[in-house]
Amino acid sequence: MKFSFLHAADLHLGSPLIGLAAKDEEIARRFAHASRQAFIDLVTYAIDQALAFVVIAGDIYDGEWKDSSIGLFFNREVSRLHRAGIGVYVLRGNHDAASVVTRTIALPDSVHLFSVQKPSTFRRDDLGVALHGRSFPNRDVSENYAETYPAPVAGCFNIGVLHTSCDGRPPHARYAPCTIEDMRLRGYDYWALGHAHAYEILCDDPKIVYAGNLQGRSIRECGAKGAVRVDVEDGHVKNLTHVAFDQARFARLSLDLSSGIEDEAALLAHVEAGIAPFVTEAGGRLLAVRVELSGETPLHAALRADEQALADNVQAVAHRLGEDVWLERLVLSTREPPASSPASDLDLASLLRQCEDDPLLREEVEKLAAEIRAKLPPGCSAQGDPLAEDIGALIEDARALACGRLGA
Repeated sequence: MKFSFLHAADLHLGSPLIGLAAKDEEIARRFAHASRQAFIDLVTYAIDQALAFVVIAGDIYDGEWKDSSIGLFFNREVSRLHRAGIGVYVLRGNHDAASVVTRTIALPDSVHLFSVQKPSTFRRDDLGVALHGRSFPNRDVSENYAETYPAPVAGCFNIGVLHTSCDGRPPHARYAPCTIEDMRLRGYDYWALGHAHAYEILCDDPKIVYAGNLQGRSIRECGAKGAVRVDVEDGHVKNLTHVAFDQARFARLSLDLSSGIEDEAALLAHVEAGIAPFVTEAGGRLLAVRVELSGETPLHAALRADEQALADNVQAVAHRLGEDVWLERLVLSTREPPASSPASDLDLASLLRQCEDDPLLREEVEKLAAEIRAKLPPGCSAQGDPLAEDIGALIEDARALACGRLGA
């Protein structure tokens, strides 16, 4: 018997991209739509390839629905699979646990939801397949679900579907924690895991696999995202293929300026060369790049003097590489080189540096940061809050800015 199925997880439909919204509302809208389009493409792929079924290992939704539109969207897509004779097997994870997502939309009877009460098993006798899984009743599941899964069905290709923090898997919360050995002991042929957002094969015998999420949602989720195609022949996994369905990507470029970059033109040339491979890998997809500059450089003061102008020039470089290449954020972590001569009493840079440890100044900066943060819209700093950085770093930024603009 030969058949193929798709293993997906962590669709997070309805997930907001607030950090991007603060930067450019239209770009944020396109990134937000990317999650839906990725799922549309997954469904189209399953139909075109005549796959046997689709497994979704948790977190279809990012949380409770604001309205029924997200549920209707999911129903529309799985109904396409239903009409093509392709079954769907889903379980609830921590983001769409039964106590979290309480609204419902009637789904086709070809969509099978694993029970929240105890592990349940769905059989496909036409394929010789048994799928075992358990949904989350609530977000905070601390029990080791893997230990409670039933024995494999004799004569079947057994699939364990589990939303779990296997072996801790940082930086994800420890929900339904288990170990690789816990899963191996069940005697299944394949484990379809969800929760961790990076594609990873944890074990080859049996295959224990994180599909990763379908679409990256922030700079913490860089690179290609998609689902795993599993080809089965004679009761064994013949082949695994990670299929990219993402419509937009995030990338991070880090440049150390202590390696002899003397002026802004050279810096921008290095930025362009660094971003270019990401553009090629993205293959025409919408791309958001964070550029991080570090190291000791004589450009430090000049860069700090007009950070917005530098960001604009980096964005211009990105657009030369592609019209849908966007600067997600510019992070300056550069430092001044050691002083070549002793500071005089009238050395402005030295005088300002002495202020950095002034407790009264630190108190005032903390107060101002708190006032500004309180005026920001809720959640607008979800992708990184510069005001949450170390107060000393904020004061250093201010000193470098003053010195740069005064030519000190």
